Amino acid sequence: MPPATALVARLDVAPREFRSQPNNIEAEQALLGAILVNNDAFYRVSDFLAPEHFYEEVHRRIFEIASTLIKAGKVATPITLRTYLGDVDLGGMTLPQYLARLAAEATTIINAEDYGRAISDLATRRNLILIGEEVVNVAYDAPVESTPRDQIEAAERRLFELAETGRYDGGFQRFSDALTHAIDMAAAAFKREGKLSGIATGLKDLDRQMGGLQSSDLVILAGRPGMGKTALVTNIAFNVAKAYRGEKQPDGSMKTVNGGIVGFFSLEMSAEQLATRIIAEQSGVPSYKIRRGDIREDDFYKITDAAREMQTIPFYIDQTGGISIAQLTARARRLKRQRGLDVLVVDYLQLLSGSSKKGENRVQELTEITTGLKALAKELAVPVVALSQLSRQVENREDKRPQLSDLRESGSIEQDADVVMFVFREEYYIKNKEPRVGTEEHIKWQTEMDLVHGKAEVIIGKQRHGPTGTIQLAFQAEITRFGNLAEEDKLPDRY
Repeated sequence: MPPATALVARLDVAPREFRSQPNNIEAEQALLGAILVNNDAFYRVSDFLAPEHFYEEVHRRIFEIASTLIKAGKVATPITLRTYLGDVDLGGMTLPQYLARLAAEATTIINAEDYGRAISDLATRRNLILIGEEVVNVAYDAPVESTPRDQIEAAERRLFELAETGRYDGGFQRFSDALTHAIDMAAAAFKREGKLSGIATGLKDLDRQMGGLQSSDLVILAGRPGMGKTALVTNIAFNVAKAYRGEKQPDGSMKTVNGGIVGFFSLEMSAEQLATRIIAEQSGVPSYKIRRGDIREDDFYKITDAAREMQTIPFYIDQTGGISIAQLTARARRLKRQRGLDVLVVDYLQLLSGSSKKGENRVQELTEITTGLKALAKELAVPVVALSQLSRQVENREDKRPQLSDLRESGSIEQDADVVMFVFREEYYIKNKEPRVGTEEHIKWQTEMDLVHGKAEVIIGKQRHGPTGTIQLAFQAEITRFGNLAEEDKLPDRY
């Protein structure tokens, strides 16, 4: 017999190993017995355990009916459950006998929560096996219209859904624990540069008004086109990343001490355009000159010096256009897990899509997006800064300063946001009204321009944990840089 044929023959007759899925029947029996003896045991597991977590079908039915009875204020015992379960042959044992045995062998409810967690963990492992099998099967026999990227994102989405449903660290906490956390936050703010409870934006007046970017906040930055929304959020993001300082913890993880790791979803601009803007801001060389190559030798050295300094900062850009809120959520989680994440930026809100089909209600879709961003901010415990367009009704008013009612397409933006800020530059509007040179109107126009030139306003229209108001900033249009505005009483004397 040829060697290959002999090998096949040996494989055919070799005993095959079959692996059963992870389960712990004893833990299921112990928990159900504890519940039947003392219904209080149910409340120790009810916030994280569900019938589908049980491996045995009969155990699922017992837990489901017991939980229904207990929630209805009734007693779940072997006698009351018999009415709803009927009779099943369990290998020579009837169901009433099995229920009686579960209750008789139950010892205590002290370990009920531990049994429940063991059952939940094993169910998660079985789901992981199921997802793994589906990934393999779909990869082997994928539909024509399904790309590998779609398969990866579908698998990733299912894994993160499993990670979320598998959590049992929620529920009530003692108020004293919340107080301790609040005191720790205040102590950390006292030690941090700038004495801020949140992450410093690098713009002192804005930080003073907001206390920095706060963990778990959804911050909406809105404005009409040309006001400098992207420029401002890019300035803030770069300031945060540039100030980053981390400390290695005993377990090997890194803890952010100052600044932060930034994730930037640039749905409108490419990564190269964004990088050019930041280089222009840091080097002082206008971006249009960089793009045209209209630079002197000393400008080139400024650009290379700025680029060299920027290479080490923790600033990550995703330039994929037209992604859904589900895809954004999955990618943000991945960045947090792999690199760390302290601030997330989305430029801009209206370029995201929801799960609904094209052409359906856009207001509902935007509600899903803002709700998803707020949930993501809480889940990752980072501030999410999302840019938003404003409706054109601003242009129809004499005073062009934006208001909360100008937020485009949905009231959910105002409702879900913890902070709503508007960028406004009066210079933009006055500049477009320039009269003919040499006229009296032009002299008056020039006076108005001198008053607003190089100035911008950030209007805080809503803030859950602080005051609203207007902050004055300096703005250098050529290099799209926002900065702190020098106060009049601190300027040198004019001659």
